[in-house]
Formats: sequence, C-alpha cells, structure tokens
Amino acid sequence: MLRKLLPLAALLASSPVAVLAQVPADPATVFGARPSVEDISLSPDGSQIVYVVPRTGQGSAIYSARVDGGEPRPITSVDGNPERLNGCVWVASDRLACQVYAVQPGASPIGASRLVAINVDGGNVRSLSQLENLRQRYTTTYGGALLDLLPDEDGSVLMDRNFVEEATIGTRLASDKWGYGVVKIDTRSLKTRTVEGPIRYGAEFLTDGRGDIRVMGIRAPAGAGASGQIIRYSYHTKSSDKWLPLGELDVITEEGVNPQAIDRQLDAVYVLKKLNGRKALYRIALDGSRREELVFAHPQVDVDGVARIGRSRRPVGALFSTDKHQVEYFDPELKRLAASLAKVMPNLPLIRFADSSVDESKLLVYAGSDVDPGRYFVFEKGSKQLNELMLVRPELENATLAPMQAISFKAADGTSIPAYLTLPATGARKGLPAIVMPHGGPSARDEWGFDWLVQYYAARGYAVLQPNYRGSSGYGDAWFQENGFRSWKAAIGDVLDAGRWLVSEGIADPAKLGIVGWSYGGYAALQSAVTDPDLFKAVVAIAPVTDLDLLKQEIGSTTWADKIVGTGAHVHEGSPAQLAGQFKAPVLMFHGERDLNVSVTESRFMAGKLKSAGKRVDYVEFPKLDHYLEDSRVRADMLRRSDAFLRSSMGM
Repeated sequence: MLRKLLPLAALLASSPVAVLAQVPADPATVFGARPSVEDISLSPDGSQIVYVVPRTGQGSAIYSARVDGGEPRPITSVDGNPERLNGCVWVASDRLACQVYAVQPGASPIGASRLVAINVDGGNVRSLSQLENLRQRYTTTYGGALLDLLPDEDGSVLMDRNFVEEATIGTRLASDKWGYGVVKIDTRSLKTRTVEGPIRYGAEFLTDGRGDIRVMGIRAPAGAGASGQIIRYSYHTKSSDKWLPLGELDVITEEGVNPQAIDRQLDAVYVLKKLNGRKALYRIALDGSRREELVFAHPQVDVDGVARIGRSRRPVGALFSTDKHQVEYFDPELKRLAASLAKVMPNLPLIRFADSSVDESKLLVYAGSDVDPGRYFVFEKGSKQLNELMLVRPELENATLAPMQAISFKAADGTSIPAYLTLPATGARKGLPAIVMPHGGPSARDEWGFDWLVQYYAARGYAVLQPNYRGSSGYGDAWFQENGFRSWKAAIGDVLDAGRWLVSEGIADPAKLGIVGWSYGGYAALQSAVTDPDLFKAVVAIAPVTDLDLLKQEIGSTTWADKIVGTGAHVHEGSPAQLAGQFKAPVLMFHGERDLNVSVTESRFMAGKLKSAGKRVDYVEFPKLDHYLEDSRVRADMLRRSDAFLRSSMGM
C-alpha cells in the first residue's frame, strides 16, 4: 500500500525510526513472508510507479500507482504454478516489459524465461520472446533480456536472442541461423529487425543506452561444440562498424578484462580488472586508442561492479562492500545528493538510486538498514522534496529488530576473519543459544543489512554469527583461494572457528550451539559436523550440496567440474554424505523438489546415508518449489520447524 507522501522538511524533522517497541506476535509468519515490494520501476516521466507484490504460494501481481497519491491499480497477475514474475520495466509511458519465469517439473527440472509486453491498463499483451515452431532443432529455454530501453523511442527496445536453427526436411523456408544476437522490437506491433546477427558462441553485448552496440563478447570454443571459459571482447568506434579487440576474460579465474557499462558521453567502457589481486574499476577509451585509466580501487576489497541510473543506464559510480555496501560516485551531482540524503536519513545508511525519469529530474530512491528492511522514496530535484512511497516489509514497521554488528575473530592460524554478529534485541549478551550461519555461494559474501533468516532467529533468542570465511568472494584472490569446494578445508576451518569464538567469548552456551546454512552454507553446516563432530549440537541444512561427486555430475562438463570441484582425495573427504557415520549431531534438511541450483537428489542421498548409518535425520521436501523456496507459507513452516528442532536438540 502506498504511504502518505512526506516533504523533505518533515523527514528532516523526524527521520524514520526502525527500532520501535513491539515484538512480532508470530515471528515465523512475519519474517517468513516474502517482501511486500519484490520489484519496482519509475515511469519515464516520473509520475507513476509499477511494482510487483506477492500473492498466495509463488504467485505475484503487478500494480501501478501515481507517485502523488491515489489508489493502486491492478494490471495482471500469475499464480506461480509454474509461471512467476521476476519484474517489470517501463518501455513507454503506458507500456511495460515483464519477465516471466517458470520451472518445469521432471526428473531434471528445467527453468525457462519469457519477456512479455503489456499496457498499464492490462491490455495488448504480447510475447517479445522468439516464438517456437515445430521445425526448430531444439527448444530454447531462454526468452531474452532487455539490453537497451531506447529512451528516445516510444515502446521499442533492444533485446538479446538465441536464434535456433530449423530443420530443412520438407521445406525451403527453414532458417539456418543459430547463435546469439540482438533484435530491435516494437513492443506494441512486434515488428522486429535484427540488429546484430546470430553469432556462434556469442556471450554478451553492451550498448551505449541509446541503441548503439559498442562491445561484444564471444566465448572461445572448447571443442565438441561446447563453449569454453575464455570470453574474447571486441568493440567498435563511433565512426566505424569494424570490430576491434578489447581484451579477454577467464570466467573461472576472473583474470582479464570484464566489461561492465558504456559511458556514451566519454566514449569509453568501464571494466573490472585485477590490481594487486583485487578487482578494480578501469575506464578504456573506445576511440581506437584503447587508452586505459584507473577509476577506483580499494585496498581491502574488490570492486563489485558499476552503479547505473536512468533509462539509458548511465554509469555513475563504483560498487563495493567493506563492512557495508557502498558506492564511490564519479558523477559529481549524485555524489552530493547521496551525501545529503545520508544526512537526512542517518538511520537508513543503505541508500541507492533504484530508477529515474528519462531526464533524471525525478529519482526513485531506496533506503534501509540492518533494522529496517527498506523503504522507497521519490526525490524531485527541482523542489528538493523527498516523498516516501512504500515500505518493503510494512508488517515489521513496529517490530523491535536486532542490530547487526560487523566484527572479526581469529582463526586457528591467526588470520582475522570478518563476520557479522547479531544478538537478540532483548539485550542478552552471554550464555545464549547461538547459531553459526555460513553464507551460500561459495563465491559470495554476507553484507551488513536486513536479513530475514537472521532476524527470525534473533527474535527467538539466538545469537547469530555470519562468517565471511576464506573462499568468500569480494576480498581478492588470496582470500578466495580456490573457492569453497577445492579449498574446503580452509573454508570449513573458518566456519568451525566461528563457533569456537562464540563459545570462547562467552556469547554461546557450548551446549546450545547450532549451525544453519542454505545452499553452500548447508554444505558447510554438514561438512563442519563431519570435521568436528562435537562442536555443533544441531545441524540445519537448506538445499545443501552433500556429495562433491554428485555435484560434478550436476555440473555436467568434466572440464568445468574439475575446475570448480577438482579431483583427488579432497573430493571424498569433503563429501559429508560419504562420511555419514561420523555425525554426532542430529540433522534437519529442507529442499525444494524443483531446485535448479542444487539437485534435490543431494538431500535425498544425504538423508539415506544418515539413516543407513543409524543417525538422527529429519528431511522435509517441498513440492513444486525451487532453490529459493519463494512461498511465504513454506518459509514460515521452515522457520518454525527449524526453531523447534534446534530447541529440542539443544535441550531447550
């Protein structure tokens, strides 16, 4: 629901306060609920928003509303079985492009996406994705993505497309084109023109935000029709269509040049490239000189990417995370504005520009914190008014949430491990039931901010520690090592040391120490219980990897599997399912039946191994759901079950 619009003066007088004096009556239902705003976009003239809200199960609905008030208007909805909505963007003042996603059931579930255009009033629904026909040699599951909103045109876009070769039997009209290309499509009439013909092993295109494709990436063939791990990038100058070499990227090691965004005004491309073992942001001229300059580097962490704004996706800053997510703006006006907003909203330090009108006179602003799930505003540059629109999780507006603290602890070898500690909002600090919560990935990291899992357990009285163990991304090559699978001993060692630190500091009652993880975090939870069976008294693993040989089979390509998982003794030693007999702690596992990230076979296999070894294991499988369990009822059920399991296992 839209909030009452507030002028900047009112916000200056009374900044939003997230930590109030009420505890949710039913924490599992409240924290397990999907966000009330799952996606949001500002219209080209800045007068309207379109946003996606959750419905029953995995369903979603799209609404539009005027930013100056009035009742939201429904546009359309999907029931989530199997179609789901990922989000919508404005392609004209009265028209949207929305991505629909579905996971098809089967022994090996398959994900598929499609782009659909629709009027704001719900009319003229048209599929922008390539239509299937019986002559195609295979069915494409990828429906394409928007590359350029063409802000100077009304309702036309550039989108990428996988062209599929057709069989020639019985016809002379079959297309022999296949590969990755770009089309320009009128979203109203579906009139389509090929802008960049299909390229075999094509991987990526970058535009200047006004319809000109300036950078192209092609994967080097790996043999037998497969594409390899090297992407070769080319560019062309403004005055020529001839493609010139820009650089190469190894997608496994991330060595080389990784293009991020085109700066049309400067005639340059921003790229990520390593400097002293950490990713830094460089700018390379596209005038033929390939002149290169360093834009931003941080001495402790990687640059994650480029902040962009507006209908043309103009690059405006470098993204990175130390203790908190940050932006180093190289756009002077936005740099000043971000600093001003930080002063206006000191309780909401996580501020980003989520969207803007075509002329950037109106900005859609998100602001949040560890104890505020976030809220959206519209800022009008002319009047300097900041109008609050809506809350991401309105049901938590009056809840007392637990602050998250950035800390570090010493690993066994003396290395300082960055982490986040969340203690219950009740003020209890010592002798608590506690949870170590390793993140997924492993090529990821935790960041400071609102986390519904963490906040649920804190509301139930647990201390929660999230370690950014070695193997996490964002801290450079030396920290990443060989990733959390090939170098699992270092990663799991840090996770175990996180638990030991909680005990040594007196925060955790050693008899009430558990571990909870999702995806790789679930793997880390299980493998920690194998490596030190006495430390954790209960293990909760959600959608976990359980056997590294099974994981290699899921990856499929032997070359890629060996690079990600490796070969040798560490594969068996790092597979908790193969070492089920070493478990002492009881195990609870959850998995979605249609998981595309980690096959449900992994949990089924682990449960069978634990049962055969005579160990206590509870396994809950959720039908029709994938890796993320995007169903509020299911998430609430998972939270309740996990809390009851932890309490029972710890004798609470």
